[in-house]
Amino acid sequence: MKARSIAYWVTTVLFALGMGASAIADLVHAPALVEGFGVLGYPVYLLTLLGVWKLLGAVAILAPRFPRLKEWAYAGFFFELTGAAYSHIASGVGSPVAPLVLAALAMASWALRPEGRLFGAIVPTSAPSLAPATA
Repeated sequence: MKARSIAYWVTTVLFALGMGASAIADLVHAPALVEGFGVLGYPVYLLTLLGVWKLLGAVAILAPRFPRLKEWAYAGFFFELTGAAYSHIASGVGSPVAPLVLAALAMASWALRPEGRLFGAIVPTSAPSLAPATA
């Protein structure tokens, strides 16, 4: 296995485990999360929705194929984690460190994806020529 592949799987598994554990805590409405949500002014029912999304996103990132779904999962995780970090910073409640560490793991996993897990490319490798055809 190449070093890049190993780094991808290490970051991806660590990230998926972190988000999976967070999803379970959300779904069981862990007392610390319920209290924290109350202090931040968020409704408790949001925990259930976030828990379901996190669980589905972690599965999507680990599952083979479905590159478009993986892109959406990575984007959703990034928005959720940076939003959580901002909520902590703006309210002065809690620490933004955990969501920022998870966001960094998500970015590393996304950046290290192997060729088979990529969805499209910014610049296609075989872009059609715009030059007029010559006969």
